[in-house]
Amino acid sequence: MTEIGTTEAAFLLNISTARLRVLLKQGRVKGARKVKRFWIIPLNGRGMPEISSGSRGPEGTWNKGKRTGNTFIHVLRKVIDDNRDNGTTEPAIAVKIGELNNYCHEAEILGPCKIVYHPHKPNKSQAGGARLWIEVEPEVQVIRKIFQDREPKGFG
Repeated sequence: MTEIGTTEAAFLLNISTARLRVLLKQGRVKGARKVKRFWIIPLNGRGMPEISSGSRGPEGTWNKGKRTGNTFIHVLRKVIDDNRDNGTTEPAIAVKIGELNNYCHEAEILGPCKIVYHPHKPNKSQAGGARLWIEVEPEVQVIRKIFQDREPKGFG
């Protein structure tokens, strides 16, 4: 049986590590155990962590099967312009996994990727017909970060 840590499990489930930790504390991750300060999470036959249903609320929206489609990362030029003009710090990076868009200030790609530029043939399936994007294979992990303060450490 393969076992993984919280970061990789959150990536496979397409949820944040904070949300996964809540599920772990609730005892909803099947077979998970804590060794000192770290969680060890087993994978099922499909190569995914198993989450049991909660007693209230809507059904969970985490990924239940292995990823099959690429991840697309877009830099949102309009958000960058709005931040500059209004003095705001809204996330200007969109990480699209399937139909779900996650917005962040920083995206770390832990494996091979490619940057694609199609000036005359925009990708209509992506954010408003993107002409430039970063494409990541399904098995490559992308870690998203959101900065809480006005400027991330190391800037300005």
